[in-house]
Amino acid sequence: MKSKILAIVGCVLLVCVLCLPASCGDNSTNENPAIGGESTHVETQASEGLEYELYNDVSYIVIGIGTCKDRQIIIPQTYKDKPVSAIADNAFKDCIYLRSVKFPNSITSIGSDAFSGCNRLTNITIPDSVTSIGSKAFFCCSELTSLTIGKGVTSIGAGAFFFCTGLTSIDIPDSVTSIGNSAFQHCLGLTNITIPDGVTSIGNCAFEGCTGLTSVTIGSDVTSIGESAFRYSGLTSITIPDGVTSIGGWAFEFCSGLTSIVIPDSVTSIGVCAFRFCSGLTSTIIPDSVTSIGVCAFDHCDELADIWCESSQQPVDWGSDWIGYCPATVHWGNTWEYVDGVPTLK
Repeated sequence: MKSKILAIVGCVLLVCVLCLPASCGDNSTNENPAIGGESTHVETQASEGLEYELYNDVSYIVIGIGTCKDRQIIIPQTYKDKPVSAIADNAFKDCIYLRSVKFPNSITSIGSDAFSGCNRLTNITIPDSVTSIGSKAFFCCSELTSLTIGKGVTSIGAGAFFFCTGLTSIDIPDSVTSIGNSAFQHCLGLTNITIPDGVTSIGNCAFEGCTGLTSVTIGSDVTSIGESAFRYSGLTSITIPDGVTSIGGWAFEFCSGLTSIVIPDSVTSIGVCAFRFCSGLTSTIIPDSVTSIGVCAFDHCDELADIWCESSQQPVDWGSDWIGYCPATVHWGNTWEYVDGVPTLK
């Protein structure tokens, strides 16, 4: 009898061993050795195994994935009784199986390339405690569909959300004062954007290649629109606010859906090829505040019939070929007048 019982117990133990899942530490079956096997449960506690570095003896920064195997990372509020204050440059770069990250309110900055190449990251909520998002922080996070930027962020770094093609909308908080070069370049899914009043400049290529972007509201504090800022976007209309003094070269090039553009009398310079290939434009007014226009500013605006210039003659700092190859008739200020707000030949 005793031998039969031992045999039965042995069989049960053998079955249990065979039914156990492979160890998370077994890299032979891991999809991503850097992160380990996928956790099938939702994490509710801070992730363990992350790498930290002491900063100025007062706080810790997260510098890497370490031995952590979670795909839903939860950054702790404290580590070794000190606050966790930042995510270092390159901390989670190319952790391609990372799905989500939860930040504590102790985090004040997200470093350059911190989550660059995490192309399976789907949602991010940046807390109000964060003041800066580093350059290329979420570069090529192509499956990122949900993004909340905290109300404490003042600067969005260059290329911060470059090629985040899954994003369809972004709420930029009023605290932001600068949008870096290429910040949202090639975010193909974006359909509309509101740039708050606190922003003073829109960086070069900031929204270039956002082909789904049809509507933009620009805040009243913006003074400059960078080179190629909206190049190759899907814009159909845009209002440039009073206060903008310069429109960079190629700023709206290849915006073929753009049918109208109002240039305020605060603008003093329009860069080279600024509206080149805006084939939907039919008419525009250039105020007499504009003292400089680059070459080919309206090149290949094939439907542009009339350009109404408030200046009575071409200013000396306008490029000799500022209009480029364009069928428009240029009307100088001494040949027309406003009738009920509409340019009309005298």
